[in-house]
Amino acid sequence: MSLKIDIRKLGLFNQMAKEGNTVASHLSQMTGMETQMEITKINFIDIPDIKTQIGDEKQIGISIEMVEKPHGYILFLFSARSAKDLAAGMIGDMGETDPSATGFTDMERSAIQEIGNIMTSGFIDGWANVLDTTIDISTPNFTFGPGSGMVDQLVGDWDNEMALMFDSRVQALDSDINVTVYTFPELEELVDLMQQIDV
Repeated sequence: MSLKIDIRKLGLFNQMAKEGNTVASHLSQMTGMETQMEITKINFIDIPDIKTQIGDEKQIGISIEMVEKPHGYILFLFSARSAKDLAAGMIGDMGETDPSATGFTDMERSAIQEIGNIMTSGFIDGWANVLDTTIDISTPNFTFGPGSGMVDQLVGDWDNEMALMFDSRVQALDSDINVTVYTFPELEELVDLMQQIDV
């Protein structure tokens, strides 16, 4: 696998990270909560290390598969508490929400899945803009369980030993809501797309 890239193109990683910020503006519009997205760092990291970092705590996971170059996966992780708060912000007075319940109403689940649609499509649209291509994606998959198990399900049998991790955090300013984003593109395909970009 060749991951050689023109050093002048390394800034494309930062551009891809910044373009993902449309996620925060979309969430603000949908939920009425002011949100911001912060990219703290971009790392190449061993997949087992990602699983260790995420741990076995049960979380809400929304994942999508990129079915065009650069093939791979995007995973959004957040707590059940954050999910309920986001859903309540989106639903407002239109339907039933129960902040104290441990489970999710049908309307809450539907709202969370729609939020997942907006987050994933916003993130991928940003990547496609930077890479000057189109990236088709699968329907977002909604999961509740150990975060490390979700990573294992997505990329456990990959040939790639490493992933490109955008350590991204989507945060609601007036509420204790945090959403963390992990990206698992096929690195060779990503580098190939970058090589085609004029800088």
